[in-house]
Amino acid sequence: MKKRLFSMAVFCLISSSIFGQNIPLDPSVKMGTLSNGMKYYIRKNALPEKKVDFRLAINAGSILEDENQRGLAHFMEHMNFNGTKNFPDNQLVDFLQSIGVKFGQHLNAYTSFDETVYMLPVPLDKPANLDAGLKVMEDWAFNATLSDEQINKERGVVLEELRLGLGADKRMQDKYLPKQLYKSQYAERLPIGKKEVLENFNPDLLRKFHQDWYRPDLMAIIVVGDINVEEVEKKIKDNFGKYKKVLHPKERKSFDLPNHKETLVAIETDPDATSSGVQFIIKDTEAYKPDVTVEQYNQRIVEGLVNIMLNSRLGELINSTNPPFTYGSVYHGGTYARTKEAFQGAAATKDGDQLNALKVLLQEVERAKRFGFTPSELERAKIQILSSYEWAYNNRDKNESNELIGGYVDNFLRQEPMPDITWEYNQVKKFLPGVSLAQTNEIIGKLVKDDSRVVVITGPEKNNITMPTEAMVLDTFEKLKLADLKPYQEKTKAESLVKPFKSEGKITKTETDAKLGTTTWTLNNGAKVTFKKTDFKDDEIVFAALGLGGSSIIPDADYSKTEFAFDALLEAGLGGLSKTDLTHYLAGKQVSASSYISGMTEGVSGTSSKKDLKTAMELIYACFTDLNYDQNSFNAYRTKKSAMLTHVESDPEYYFSNEYAKFVNQKNPRFIGLSPTEKDWANTDYKKAYDIYRQKFANAGNFHFYFVGNVDESQLKSEVLHYIASLPATGKSSTFKDTGYRPIEGEFTKVYKKGKEPKSLITISYSGETPYNEKEAFALSALGEVTTIKVLEKLRENESGIYGGGASGGLSKIPYGSYSFSINFPCGPENVDKLTKSALAELQKLIDKGPEQKDLDKYKEGEYNEYKTSLKDNGFWLQGIAQNQVDGSDQYAILNYQDKVKALTVKDLQDVAKKYLSKGRKIAILMPEDGWENAKTAEPDFNVTNGTGVKQ
Repeated sequence: MKKRLFSMAVFCLISSSIFGQNIPLDPSVKMGTLSNGMKYYIRKNALPEKKVDFRLAINAGSILEDENQRGLAHFMEHMNFNGTKNFPDNQLVDFLQSIGVKFGQHLNAYTSFDETVYMLPVPLDKPANLDAGLKVMEDWAFNATLSDEQINKERGVVLEELRLGLGADKRMQDKYLPKQLYKSQYAERLPIGKKEVLENFNPDLLRKFHQDWYRPDLMAIIVVGDINVEEVEKKIKDNFGKYKKVLHPKERKSFDLPNHKETLVAIETDPDATSSGVQFIIKDTEAYKPDVTVEQYNQRIVEGLVNIMLNSRLGELINSTNPPFTYGSVYHGGTYARTKEAFQGAAATKDGDQLNALKVLLQEVERAKRFGFTPSELERAKIQILSSYEWAYNNRDKNESNELIGGYVDNFLRQEPMPDITWEYNQVKKFLPGVSLAQTNEIIGKLVKDDSRVVVITGPEKNNITMPTEAMVLDTFEKLKLADLKPYQEKTKAESLVKPFKSEGKITKTETDAKLGTTTWTLNNGAKVTFKKTDFKDDEIVFAALGLGGSSIIPDADYSKTEFAFDALLEAGLGGLSKTDLTHYLAGKQVSASSYISGMTEGVSGTSSKKDLKTAMELIYACFTDLNYDQNSFNAYRTKKSAMLTHVESDPEYYFSNEYAKFVNQKNPRFIGLSPTEKDWANTDYKKAYDIYRQKFANAGNFHFYFVGNVDESQLKSEVLHYIASLPATGKSSTFKDTGYRPIEGEFTKVYKKGKEPKSLITISYSGETPYNEKEAFALSALGEVTTIKVLEKLRENESGIYGGGASGGLSKIPYGSYSFSINFPCGPENVDKLTKSALAELQKLIDKGPEQKDLDKYKEGEYNEYKTSLKDNGFWLQGIAQNQVDGSDQYAILNYQDKVKALTVKDLQDVAKKYLSKGRKIAILMPEDGWENAKTAEPDFNVTNGTGVKQ
């Protein structure tokens, strides 16, 4: 359970030979083993109501494949969705959609080196659904049909999934993995497999893999939800216990990541690489074994402290005015192999700066190793860990099933300890105060050693970029031993964010809404505060401050100078505290807040625990009144962003999206691009952006504040009167405006060439202006969901041409009435013509006849399922309540949603299909740079010049 509760990576350096009191198992979980060896975990959990989460965990993955089976563990996962005893062919997905389970979003599975896990959440609004869910799990475990026809049909889908992973990163990975996974089976068994195997394997090889590894002694079924535990246990025994134990099973071997004396270095480049980076791995000497005893658990806590303190120091460097890397961290934890943990680090860097980043990462570890940590660092880390456990403990009765079930899967697959949060919280409170610097310093001394090291450096292959050599990397380790380092120097921790002040705030008006369960206060400065008390979480409050205007009211001349600077403003910190100071000030507090300026709104959003509400108010107040101005912080932000985005156009998908966006927005001078170029940065005016921010946030009367969660009204009122009612106001109000710019109209096909791999992307879209109509908006959104069902059914299941794809649609009310609808999917270049025509044919069916009633019913069941769960989510309510302020929509829409879904008819969807999809079709296609000419396009009469074709 600790992995679920810790937000940081934790690690273990202690042998499991320590004896003592064992870590207790969570008493709320019913565990057992059937006579055939299959294990089960069952827990009653009432959130979400009338819903159950299933997992089928199989202790087998790609590591167990024979050479001629490479990729078949993952292929087997696919086949369990394509035909089982009780759900032949593709009936499984069809059935689950009919009861409200969305494919991909809810229903899913994954295959890794050592395991395969199937995931299924099932609504229990119908009594038969529990048995249906168990029947699906039983079929997944034992009853795959694996017909030749379905196997051969699925080849195309799996090959399309493999195709999605192709590109610069994959090409570099293929070169460095032999060193990163030195002399291990893992280097030869990537789960996606080998193309030649997937294309040509005999179906009997897949059936053999299933026979060898899909067996009871390697399986566990996990059931968590709003259930009767005894009833479910009986059903599991009856349904799963009837399968016989395999008498002479194939040995389930474990595989290691071998140690080695030498330091292995891989330096890989690619012309299409979009970023530069470095990573290192220093493998543990001993094989990893999971924690068993309380002493080992305590050791994990000490190691967690070390992890926090090391990365806090790295965070200070990242936030400095001259950052050595754009991102960097170190941790001790798992590797590809279950049996091996390692001390690991990684950094994203500027081009050619990988060696310096490696040096900095290792130096900070060496600094801690030589001089240890400081008392204030340790105290701050202790507070942070205790706060995390306290928050989890306070919400212990309000966890949703999907938040719990992963811990039970880990217990089965990796024997991770499974205590309940009450025991963990009490143990942390008992042990943590006594942890000394001597204990943490002892840990840091064991992290770095001279053997079993691997360093991987990657980056773009460009004439102006010089990569380090292997000798230079090895020399970095040698020089580290003699480096002239000084002890870490820490600033005095800030005691306050907001200077004390006297408030004379008043509530001038109080309104209540019984339907929404909200109370709204109007304050003396004109600001409004709406709050809704809920019990969805015992210790959670989500909040937002929302003002209208955003960047829409910034003049064109200033817009281009400020658009990319707004995200950098908070880098300077608040209230005279730098970003690092602020991080230290907030350590141990369960609170976060950030301000923003977007297209039509500006505001602040965040979350808080009950006890940290005052700190949340301080952050809100500081965001409005005391944003720091620091040119150096902006320069550092620009440096980091530039490093991340310098080569982003080398990525074919980004290039495609950006070029197409520039084309359709060619008449809009406010459209700059999806990300800033060096020219954009040169044109950016940090001071102007800062001044605009200060102007917008100088008028609290233009803002509405929202708080949703387990709010104590008297506490909230006290904080609101002191902080929000004291915010400055001008007495004026503003709102967003329509700039008047529109995307280009007409029908056209655009083709872009980018990338060396045989990968294509297709976007089919319809858009334009239209008066806003709420009923049509709802119907067009539903049409997008129904079209997704048909696209996956036709292009994936019937034609085996795509791995994933979908559609979306809707109407927008602001800043002007408009509609949009699009279908997007990736595929092979050779299939562009065929699949585009298939997608258009499906759309034409919707226009001519409307959707099938069964598909509309699937959409409805899926929406009912999600809606019932969302009604117990604080964030859902916050968004629903605030939406009315933005676009004037029905303030009770959040309550009426299910009725609107029920009212939708086939004719409603057909009507919007006819109205919005019968003209103005736009097609954008991404093709690879070479060899694309042999692929047909959906419209053969378009012209091509330099990779761009336009028909208008």
